[in-house]
Amino acid sequence: MRIVRYAGHGDGYGVLRDGMIFPLAGSPFDGVRETGAAPVALTAVQLLAPCQPSKIVGIGRNYAAHAAEHHAPVPTEPLIFLKPPSALLAPGAAIELTPLSAQVEHEGELVVVIGRRCRHVALAQALDVVFGYTCGNDVTARDLQRKDGQWARAKGFDTFCPLGPWIETALDPTQVEVTCLVNGAVRQQGTTADLIFSVAQLIVHVTQAMTLEPGDVIMTGTPAGVGPLHPGDEVVVRIGGSGELRNPVILP
Repeated sequence: MRIVRYAGHGDGYGVLRDGMIFPLAGSPFDGVRETGAAPVALTAVQLLAPCQPSKIVGIGRNYAAHAAEHHAPVPTEPLIFLKPPSALLAPGAAIELTPLSAQVEHEGELVVVIGRRCRHVALAQALDVVFGYTCGNDVTARDLQRKDGQWARAKGFDTFCPLGPWIETALDPTQVEVTCLVNGAVRQQGTTADLIFSVAQLIVHVTQAMTLEPGDVIMTGTPAGVGPLHPGDEVVVRIGGSGELRNPVILP
């Protein structure tokens, strides 16, 4: 099942089937209930980020090859950072470069969408708290990341967290291809089979520290191949069967 959040023709959530959106009653995190109203064509609405997280939890260096390309050690436990909800960006909306950075880079990632309130989750039950998965781009001001020594500013600019286009509820997160293209050229290509810490392990680790709410997301890390973005670029993130996230890049 594919869940979208949209604006136009009655804003809200819906189930996407065969190019048509079937509106839902309320939030899908409270149960997926179609209203019975007439469906709306996907082409007739504006897609929004598919959820509204209270927390965007990032995971650093969760692919060994990505750690190696930055000459950084592989973590012995998941390396957690946070992106602010104000960084959230809809599919198709523009990533805005900042004059404060000369090296803004893409990071295509599988993103986990949490389905219910949870804390201290056991490994055997970890995937039970997942609502679904979506595409994400952990846009990062690499020079500021190195300069600051911590990552909040480098990863927290407005528009630095594109998510979408929808939530795929039936995805197997263990063998998913992660691809990022810039202007049609492949920059990153990996698979979640190479994650150092699995989705289940990430959920366990994060919920030992903080409560996750419905709609919160965990960005699972990016494969090797990160690179610069420039005004006029178009960056595309593809995650297996969970769709394609496409965003232009501008300097406002």
